[in-house]
Amino acid sequence: MSLLARLGPHLPYMRRYARALTGSQTAGDNYVRLSLEALAQGERALDNRYSPRVGLYHVFHAIWGTSGARLEDRTPDEVGSDPSQRLMRIAPRSRQAFLLTALEGFTPSEAAQILDTDFADTERLIAEAQREIDEELATDVLIIEDEPVIAADIEALVKELGHTVVDIATTRDEAIQAVARRAPGLVLADIQLADGSSGIDAVKDILGHYDVPVIFITAFPERLLTGERPEPTFLITKPFQPETVKAAIGQALFFHPGRSRKAA
Repeated sequence: MSLLARLGPHLPYMRRYARALTGSQTAGDNYVRLSLEALAQGERALDNRYSPRVGLYHVFHAIWGTSGARLEDRTPDEVGSDPSQRLMRIAPRSRQAFLLTALEGFTPSEAAQILDTDFADTERLIAEAQREIDEELATDVLIIEDEPVIAADIEALVKELGHTVVDIATTRDEAIQAVARRAPGLVLADIQLADGSSGIDAVKDILGHYDVPVIFITAFPERLLTGERPEPTFLITKPFQPETVKAAIGQALFFHPGRSRKAA
């Protein structure tokens, strides 16, 4: 089996991870490209001890450690207010361990392999990242979701993180009306809505008036992660794990320059 055939199914998800890590589709895709080039040219090799997916992420982190991680060596005074720079204030290893487990679904043991550390250290890093992220964030959230059970699950998770759910919309029109009543600091949007309308169209309408971070929810992420057009940086796959939702919310809010804190 060719290298591309072995790694192909994992590339859309590694691109998602790279974008979350860097806060930029362009930067994230560039690090993925560098990783694939290193493999193709024989500069790096997949570790036979690991599964292809773990091995791929392991190579990505080796590349990141020699280039992207240099950005993380700066002191807090050298880090600006840009979202991707703000994220650098969180200890880099903690951030990586958190994203690998919460966003990408790796076990702590697999994350330890990817990061070349041990299980106990990985769990400590994850806990540190969660504490740091939670301290930064609190905002008003609009949920666009037509399935009541899923909407209730998302609402519970959002509240658990300390945010306020200002409305739950089931159609594009309801979403627009909700935003007119109260502008949110975050939008969680399904793609296929109750009346056949599109969550994507609802978000386009909202973004035409408000600068707000958005997380899309879909059962078919590969349809959006094609590399052929601008893509959502933050994407939750149905059925989702609670920790995945929490991680995506934290990263979307942390990266967005105009994020709004919860109204008093």
